[in-house]
Amino acid sequence: MTITQSVITILVVILGTMTTRFLPFILFPEGKKPPVYITYLGTVLPYAVIGMLVIYCLKDAVFSAYHGLPELISIVVIVVLHRWKKNTLLSIASGTVLYMMLVQNIFC
Repeated sequence: MTITQSVITILVVILGTMTTRFLPFILFPEGKKPPVYITYLGTVLPYAVIGMLVIYCLKDAVFSAYHGLPELISIVVIVVLHRWKKNTLLSIASGTVLYMMLVQNIFC
């Protein structure tokens, strides 16, 4: 890429990023109530995204005999920790560390 192409690419990326960041605040200022469907999406989408991420992470897991056991153990630990401590960061970090330890040391 030439210098001009690089600068144009960077400017387009900046413009796209700024547009996605600032557009909601321009469309829905603080005093204005957002439409009902936007409020509905704000309540439903976080759960849908988390569900899609869980499905995506487990799509290649093979659950038979000993295969899939590290995933299941990690999921159980994440759920138990989250129910107990109500701390998302703690439960995700602990589940990730446990999964990596299981995969690299026990279920090699």
